[in-house]
Amino acid sequence: MFSGPLSESLLKKAQERNLLKITLKDIRDFTTDKHQTADDSPYGGGPGMVLKVEPIFKAVKNCNPGTLTKIILMCPTGEKLTQEKAKELAQAEHLIVICGHYEGVDERVRKNLVTDEISIGDYVLTGGELPAMVLVDCLARLIPGVVKEGESVARDSFYNGLLDYPSYTKPEEFEGEKVPEVLRSGHHEEIEKWRRKETLKLTFFRRPELLAGAQLTDEDKKMLEEIVKNG
Repeated sequence: MFSGPLSESLLKKAQERNLLKITLKDIRDFTTDKHQTADDSPYGGGPGMVLKVEPIFKAVKNCNPGTLTKIILMCPTGEKLTQEKAKELAQAEHLIVICGHYEGVDERVRKNLVTDEISIGDYVLTGGELPAMVLVDCLARLIPGVVKEGESVARDSFYNGLLDYPSYTKPEEFEGEKVPEVLRSGHHEEIEKWRRKETLKLTFFRRPELLAGAQLTDEDKKMLEEIVKNG
């Protein structure tokens, strides 16, 4: 599952340039029986299977965790992944990501091994593999040099607590709709002003709750008043 997403595009180039190192561990490789059993039925009964505690502990130990290593469990009960959380995790030199599966993992993994629990949203997936890929991609973008145009990272939606402004490219006109005149003006100050206003407008109408935690200037507040007034 991981070979495709982790060996293409920015992640591939980042690994080739030694900006980050990604190692995959199969929990089954750390089982002791001939069938490589990594899961078992839950105590107390019920549907589904639970990932066993022993092979997970062995797999994590094999990753040589240090005192500063963050051990992350991808699970639906975890803290929702946000850009602020991503910035925090991206500061760590070593991350170990455990992918939950089936009905989850033995609770002793959560209680005695994990430092962070992360969810990518309020919905159900087959396992934690896809969420882990999302997390890796999100964090990799924050490593200096991974994204060639560093400024584009700082302008991404959510990076500074707001949504991103609309973008346009050629052709100048398509099916009667033209690129906004200000973007064709070459007036950089006016372009930045337009982009900031569009950022505030999109955030206000689509994700207004983000504004409560955003750092807004007096000029931003004036723009918001105008946006609210004009609808």
